[in-house]
Amino acid sequence: MKLQAIVFDLDGVITDTAHLHFLAWQQVAADVGIAIDEEFNDTLKGISRGESLLSILRHGGKEGEFSEQAREALAARKNALYVHSLRDLTADSILPGIRELLGELRARQIAIGLASVSLNAPAILRALEIEHFFDYCADAGKVARSKPDPAIFLAACQGLGIPPQACIGIEDAQAGIDAINASGMRSVGIGSGLTGAGLLLPATDSLTWPCLSAFWQHDK
Repeated sequence: MKLQAIVFDLDGVITDTAHLHFLAWQQVAADVGIAIDEEFNDTLKGISRGESLLSILRHGGKEGEFSEQAREALAARKNALYVHSLRDLTADSILPGIRELLGELRARQIAIGLASVSLNAPAILRALEIEHFFDYCADAGKVARSKPDPAIFLAACQGLGIPPQACIGIEDAQAGIDAINASGMRSVGIGSGLTGAGLLLPATDSLTWPCLSAFWQHDK
């Protein structure tokens, strides 16, 4: 089967806003008397805003102290802090090699999709000046289950009109790799400490068309 599409995660693959997420969560956690560090923040990679908040509250032993309405307010405050910080994103904030890869995929008529749990994904793509490369961005707000459930990747494939078996998914989080594998796509992991990826690369500057093409041909 011919490779027809590449589906990207956003944070950690296209750009890195992990520190911005951390600062926002750290402020919200401090507001309710919970201290978190960057090591704990790493455990939130790839999961939704609501699940991240529950994890923070459990971490601080305060899961039962907040109603659903109160949790929604805390999640909204985190998002407001994060969105405010995005004003500093520019076209230079894209990770090494990604813009070149997107251009190569477009030239080769390989469809490009996005599967991100971030509801801010469209705004981030616009800030990076790469939204025109993407044929479809799966809407995390319309997916009931987040990674490691494959729903967001399956939604991206459906939006592209391409079967998962003809796609490669690219992720930097374990939950994302598990989601790609569960979807029937072939998985590429970026970074260290990931298990189960069909191809594991150290950083995005290793993510090139020849690399992906060779992986697809070898992994038939």
